[in-house]
Amino acid sequence: MFIHPQIDPVAIHLGPLAVHWYGLMYLIGFGFFLWLGRMRIRKLNQSGWHNKMLDDLLFYGLLGVVLGGRLGEVLFYHPGYYIQHPLEIFAIWRGGMSFHGGFLGVLVAMGWFARSRHIPWLKLMDFIAPLVPLGLGAGRIGNFINAELWGRPTTVAWGMVFPNVDNVPRHPSQLYQFALEGLLLFFILWVYSSKPRPTGAVSGLFLIGYGSFRFMTEYTRNPDDGIFGLMTFGISMGQWLSLPMIVAGVGLMAWALRQRK
Repeated sequence: MFIHPQIDPVAIHLGPLAVHWYGLMYLIGFGFFLWLGRMRIRKLNQSGWHNKMLDDLLFYGLLGVVLGGRLGEVLFYHPGYYIQHPLEIFAIWRGGMSFHGGFLGVLVAMGWFARSRHIPWLKLMDFIAPLVPLGLGAGRIGNFINAELWGRPTTVAWGMVFPNVDNVPRHPSQLYQFALEGLLLFFILWVYSSKPRPTGAVSGLFLIGYGSFRFMTEYTRNPDDGIFGLMTFGISMGQWLSLPMIVAGVGLMAWALRQRK
């Protein structure tokens, strides 16, 4: 059994300003996006892809992640709380970002970007899909530092006590998600996209991979304490939101491979 180290959520104090670890993890995620994106541009070696476009792409993506992620957290998980505390909606430095909301926000932002640059939307999504998982992993480390989104009670040897919750050993579900949604998904997508694939195949694999890993790890994660908890069939909101991703991913990959044939 381990005990959560209860890390101070504030990484650096700069006079009256407090730089939170959660915010730093987002910066690290965006840094990975730029670094990996430049590598992919060099490898693609195709006209139309250049570093300036990548910088613009990051700006659009940042808007989609932050706005969509926060709205998803408010609408999907804790609508009652935020109705009573509306100013808390803007306190994103304290954590509380929904991946599924951020994902929808990015889809909209990338559609806007693709339209403005006359780039096929699916081709653009195939380009950015392998750049995303390491940023997701960084976000999970931020969740772990904040001691939020803790796991369900467990008897496994590596169970962890979160003193801010109780004295019961729990799954360190944030680290499971870091390993699967961050590291393993990145490895799968990076290897798969290293060779030419039909348009839509890489995006489809991302949907299948993330949706499946999220669905699995939700079994070890404590249900969110909003108005939902465990829902129909004993599965969580995160699992219900992941199921359409898996179905869409399978359909998209099937369509992409059929187009190639």
